[in-house]
Amino acid sequence: MKAVKAILFLFLAAALTAIEPDPRALELFAEKEFINENGDTLLYRLLQPEKVKAGHRYPLVLFLHGSGERGRDNARQLIWGAGTFIDKKNRRCYPAYVVAPQCPEGERWVEVHWALERHEMPEQPSRNMRLVMELLEELQRDLPVDARRLYVTGLSMGGYGTWDLISRMPDSFAAAVPVCGGGDEKQAEKLRDIPVWVFHGADDTTVPPERSRNMVNAINNAGGTKIRYTEYPGVGHGSWKPAYADPELLRWMFRQKRK
Repeated sequence: MKAVKAILFLFLAAALTAIEPDPRALELFAEKEFINENGDTLLYRLLQPEKVKAGHRYPLVLFLHGSGERGRDNARQLIWGAGTFIDKKNRRCYPAYVVAPQCPEGERWVEVHWALERHEMPEQPSRNMRLVMELLEELQRDLPVDARRLYVTGLSMGGYGTWDLISRMPDSFAAAVPVCGGGDEKQAEKLRDIPVWVFHGADDTTVPPERSRNMVNAINNAGGTKIRYTEYPGVGHGSWKPAYADPELLRWMFRQKRK
């Protein structure tokens, strides 16, 4: 069964490669490259607020793409989700920096197998997650970012990455939105005070909805009171489409602030 799920996941990823990013997203998200002190490279795209006012600090949203958008073109990571952030009304209502790194082909945000019913968080972050963490530090140094309003969201492989990142940096994020991902339930105690809105499709056969349900239950059992869960009946693995189209999502996310 695990082998079948893995094959289905790869088939889905291959099917998605035929889809191209919105040209407007490619225009608005500036093409960037992060190189750390060891010479390791992470490609990423950066969306700025329409108008950056002197003396004003802005939220920063980290967006982690899924497996089908991996590569080295620094473009495919904008296929899904980016449309929400470049929407004219959203840019006007929620001025923010949005950073979208790209994971290379064959690598992952979290080095765990998606077909597993559960996993333990690796002791060390993956190479790409470590680069993401270093990039976030640099952006907060170089840009007028409001450190109280740092957000992370991701879909599928990026949903796993979202759970992994807030488990490693529970005091850094004002809110998180993992979509059709999975995390380590043993980390629930650390996550109980973070506002998290979880999305999953009830008919997802690629990443079973139990991965999200189990995380939500674990956090609730740990005393969490800030977690929300939306499960879409009849929806398969593409739950990111209705999730990022939900007008309440950005309203909810940008209301959250760290003390």
